Amino acid sequence: MKNLIKVERAKMNLTQADLAEKVNVSRQTINSIEIGKFVPSTLLSLKIAAIFNSTVNEIFSLEETDWEHKF
Repeated sequence: MKNLIKVERAKMNLTQADLAEKVNVSRQTINSIEIGKFVPSTLLSLKIAAIFNSTVNEIFSLEETDWEHKF
């Protein structure tokens, strides 16, 4: 899953630590989301989008390979 967190953080001059504090997670969690190693929960996705005054769909988007995942 792709995301625009790094871009949105830059627009607001926020560090990973700043964003992490605002959504009550660790800086490492924000880093893992940004680099695609961790897919955030719906709740966390909504919180992140709210910080950026955006929707979840504006911040996160599916990649072609996401459709190949079997549940």
